[in-house]
Amino acid sequence: MNTTLDVKSLENWLWEAACKIRGPVDAPKYKDYILPLIFFKRLSDVFEDELNKLSQDYDSRETAEDLLVKDHKLVRFYLPKNARWEAIANHTTNVGEHLTNAVRSIARENAKLQGVVDTVDFNATTSGQRILGDDVLKELINVLSKYRLGLNDVDADILGRAYEYLLRKFAEGSGQSAGEFYTPGEVAILMSHILDPEPGNEIYDPCCGSGGLLIKCFLRFKEKYDANPSVEPLKFYGQEVLPSTFSMAKMNAFIHDMEAEIALGDTMNRPAFLTTQGSLEKFDIVTANPMWNQDFSQSVYENDPYNRFGYGYPPSNSADWGWIQHMFASLNDKGEMAVVLDTGAVSRGSGNAGSNRERDIRKQFVENDFVESVLLLPENLFYNTTAPGIIMVINKSKPEERQGKILLINASKLFMKGRPKNFLPDESIKQIADSYLNWEEVEGISKIITNEEAARNDYNLSPSRYVAQNGEDDTLDLEDAIVQLKEAEEEQNEADKKMKAILEEMGVWKGH
Repeated sequence: MNTTLDVKSLENWLWEAACKIRGPVDAPKYKDYILPLIFFKRLSDVFEDELNKLSQDYDSRETAEDLLVKDHKLVRFYLPKNARWEAIANHTTNVGEHLTNAVRSIARENAKLQGVVDTVDFNATTSGQRILGDDVLKELINVLSKYRLGLNDVDADILGRAYEYLLRKFAEGSGQSAGEFYTPGEVAILMSHILDPEPGNEIYDPCCGSGGLLIKCFLRFKEKYDANPSVEPLKFYGQEVLPSTFSMAKMNAFIHDMEAEIALGDTMNRPAFLTTQGSLEKFDIVTANPMWNQDFSQSVYENDPYNRFGYGYPPSNSADWGWIQHMFASLNDKGEMAVVLDTGAVSRGSGNAGSNRERDIRKQFVENDFVESVLLLPENLFYNTTAPGIIMVINKSKPEERQGKILLINASKLFMKGRPKNFLPDESIKQIADSYLNWEEVEGISKIITNEEAARNDYNLSPSRYVAQNGEDDTLDLEDAIVQLKEAEEEQNEADKKMKAILEEMGVWKGH
């Protein structure tokens, strides 16, 4: 058994594991089988480390085992003897049944792991046939047995790195299943540098996916303060609508020993974090990458009991400014947020005659001096779209020198080509983060405008409009054009209804 697992070894290891289940399982679902097993192995190896230490303390493994049966709190998570990795690896018959029973027994012994470690039925069938036969499972377990995943064996970010690799390697379709929208690791790192958490901060992601944005904030904090054990830790809160992805977020938090509360559910309709009075909890920092241009019924906004949408209702076909308003309502008076959205969120409706709901909401955020910065990202970073995306930073309490101003950063060219996706190299992350944190103008990269200048441009906050690169223009892309067309059709239908109602009142029109 090898004991070191660097990035290259990790990727080779995961590729070998994926090859074992190729055929019975579609590529986008590789992670649904491999990651829970990696998590299980991590739990087991950490438990063995803790058991060994107790055995040394009491000069007897038998005594340590007896103590653990009586008091599970002596270890992070207690694993019964027949539910440890070694027992699974040595089992040769009814492997799927035995493995499923093992993870279920772990969940029974550890309430925190219920709905996390036991989400996969390794004995499942479809059309009367096992999805993964015992022989395939045995081969997969043998591959995953190659490395120890104990506390001193691997970096805690092993699960996040594994998830990133499996998505990147099998990105064809894998980022799109059930609306899943994964934030590339380097974008999450950039956001953590922008938000730069301070001791004691409470950080919230209302659509947390596998927890990547929260994890990167945690890791950024550790970079800065790990040498000081007296520093007050961060607290993390997340909500995720998909059960399998929710489980992934919980696994990620457990592996990192984070103080995190992750809830399952639909944030827009049923936000999980409420005060005893039933209002939204308030946080120091919000970080999020909601699904872009999501469809929500107007009733979600019109009948909202949490007073989230006081700046206006977004159109049904693009919830971007609905999400922004939910996050804004979840900030305390000194709070700051960074959210990833498609580029149209900062430009749609600007320059058009008449009213436009997204532009009108955006106008109020600018006039109230909440918008601190907009960063344009390169194209083809994200797994289920080639569109570039933006990061919008909103601050309820801007520093005095930033008041009345907006920093626009055009990072569209600061990428490196990758396969199948582009990526932001470390030097680009540092350059973009420094531009924001130092609040500085850099030729061809960033520009500071006043709120009045934004108003003169009809509240178009697209960085490419203000920071030109190679003579590029701010042409509307196809996705944004489709959203605008849908919104125009929606407004036309609403106008038709009102006109018919007026004509009926006048007796000119008789409805059918």
